[in-house]
Amino acid sequence: MTTQPSTACARHIVYALSDALDLVGIDDIAHGKRVGIMAAECARHLGWPDWRIERIFDLGLLHDIGVSSTATHRQLVSEFDWTSSQQHCEIGYRLLREYPPLADLAEPILYHHTHWPALPAGLPQETAEAANLIYLVDRVDALAAPFHAEGTLLRHTVSIREQVCQHAAGRFSPTLLAAFLAASRPEAFWLTLEPRGIRVYLGSMLSATAEQPVPAAELKPVARILSQIVDAKSPFTAEHSQGVAALARLLGEQCGITGVNLDKIEIAGLLHDIGKLRVPDEILDKPGQLDHDERQVMNAHSFETWQILRQIPGCEEIAPWAAYHHEEPGGHGYPFHLDATTLPLEARILRVADIFQAMTQNRPYRRGLDLTSAAAFMRELVASGRLDGALVERLLDIPEAALAAARAAPSD
Repeated sequence: MTTQPSTACARHIVYALSDALDLVGIDDIAHGKRVGIMAAECARHLGWPDWRIERIFDLGLLHDIGVSSTATHRQLVSEFDWTSSQQHCEIGYRLLREYPPLADLAEPILYHHTHWPALPAGLPQETAEAANLIYLVDRVDALAAPFHAEGTLLRHTVSIREQVCQHAAGRFSPTLLAAFLAASRPEAFWLTLEPRGIRVYLGSMLSATAEQPVPAAELKPVARILSQIVDAKSPFTAEHSQGVAALARLLGEQCGITGVNLDKIEIAGLLHDIGKLRVPDEILDKPGQLDHDERQVMNAHSFETWQILRQIPGCEEIAPWAAYHHEEPGGHGYPFHLDATTLPLEARILRVADIFQAMTQNRPYRRGLDLTSAAAFMRELVASGRLDGALVERLLDIPEAALAAARAAPSD
């Protein structure tokens, strides 16, 4: 674990990643934050230095970065242990190990469901302790999860502490278990895990650093991580976000967009479907037509995207571009019902890229459209007021390049 304190940029990135991961819980939307708070409070009891407390807090927020499936999340908060728990640890490790600001969290994430005696002998002590502490409080939250929605957690804390002790042998470090039992004795430990307590705690962690914009160059690798989490959620959406980003950048170039705005539109393409993390697997993977209620759930995803991105300094333009990708020039889109007079060019580009990519991408249940069929489909949407006609023609002026961008992930 690094000894370097988090910068303001890194803290906002961690919070944005955490908010995206929270969506996977559908109704239980604070699992990672509760784990981070409990881990930090145990670390304080152990007398860890401030930098290490901050990092274990970050680790708690991001420990489930390998989870995009709502079914997997349900297992995480309903079962104490299960045979395939290591799979999401390995995914999380792969996602973070190549991103320098958070790479030191990758190894603890890899081992955060590994029993204490089974940790590799050569693992640094700090890494072993971090991984096992997250494992411990993660399982505490699994035991507590049923009571958060009911508002009855304080009635069950004695039972939760007893159950943790019953499960502890062969799983948790005795030192870490003792720290948890001491830290969790006061009611305040558990009350901090309520929604208002979480907001205050996150605010106090953020206030230690001055707010500053996240540069596009620093945001792009984070956007790639998020796009991989979203695209891994369903075999129907594999590589969709990266294809949309590549195509949006290509179409932006065709429209004369240059410099940092070109980077921003690519980032918006990578991030446009973050909100789908809150769509249950059974809806997203449904091969047939959605019913009215299912469509309402699906249609909320672009608003969720806006909610997450607008909180990141530096995403003031990216957030609406990404969130407006289902708005239509004729004003019949969602979720804001904007029309051509208020839709930015970049948002209209993103919508064209999103639809063309989806129609031409090969998916498990159907082959992508060929160029002739795709062009006809896009022009039908223009005729019905659903797409910007000028942008569609610019796209169809470079059909082979557009298809290659839509079907291939960016190389950098």
